[in-house]
Order: sequence, then structure tokens, then C-alpha cells
Amino acid sequence: MTATHTRPEHTAKQEWATGLTAFAAVMLFLVGLLDIFRGIMAIAEDDIFVTTRNYVFEFDLTGWGWIHLALGAVAAVVAFGLLRTATWARVTGVAIAALVIIANFLSLPYYPVWSVVMIALSGFIIWALCVVQRGNLFDLSEERPLHEERPRHRA
Repeated sequence: MTATHTRPEHTAKQEWATGLTAFAAVMLFLVGLLDIFRGIMAIAEDDIFVTTRNYVFEFDLTGWGWIHLALGAVAAVVAFGLLRTATWARVTGVAIAALVIIANFLSLPYYPVWSVVMIALSGFIIWALCVVQRGNLFDLSEERPLHEERPRHRA
């Protein structure tokens, strides 16, 4: 006697959950990549950034560069884990996005507009990772036949 395995029916809720996770993965990768570039700029040439006197959280720009470089590298790696819908990647993704928000808040005087943009992007990443329930996800790397991708509606 052989057992037949049937795939669970894809629901709209699962599609949204998977879409939000893919959105978070791509955005986290972009945030990480941009943070890597920002870190390299701060490490290579300190005169790119405007320095503010008497700032409470004053650090050497090279130090900020290394912080942004490390956060960006970890964010890019975690983004690939999100594409596999790994639980560790969701938890780490929220933590990294929160750290990116904190780092950009603390470096607001050095590059204000960009810091606000990165804070907003990281906020969307946290929202996308937290709104999805674990049971609604399917593996983004899973190959699905074309006829299962989207059902065709006849008029």
C-alpha cells in the first residue's frame, strides 16, 4: 500500500504572509547593503560627513563606520535566512532592524536625511516580520509548478 502526499491548499492569507516575508528579506538586504556602504564611507573618508559639536552621543566617525559595516553585514546574511522562512532569521531580523534604528538615531547629526530614511525602512522591516504568523508561511525557495503559482480566473 502506498501513501499519497497532498500539498496543502495555498490560501490568500499564506500568500500575503509569504509576500510580507519576502518584502522584509529584500528590504533587510537593501538596508544591510546601504549600511555597508555607509560604513565604508565613514571608515575611508571622514570628511564626507558633517560633524556636529557638543553632541551627546559623540563618537569618532571611523568607529561609527565599523558599527554600520558590522550591522550591514549581519543584516545581509540574515536576509538570506528570511528567504528560507527560518524562525531564527525572523527573530534576528527584528533584532538587527532595531539595532539599525538605534545606530541611525545615534548618528543623526552626521547624516540626518539618510538616517531618517534608514529608520523608516527598518521600521517597515520590523512590522513585516512581526505581523506574519509562523503557520501562514511556506518556504520561499520551494519550487512550485507554474499551474500552482496563481489560479486563473475565467471571465
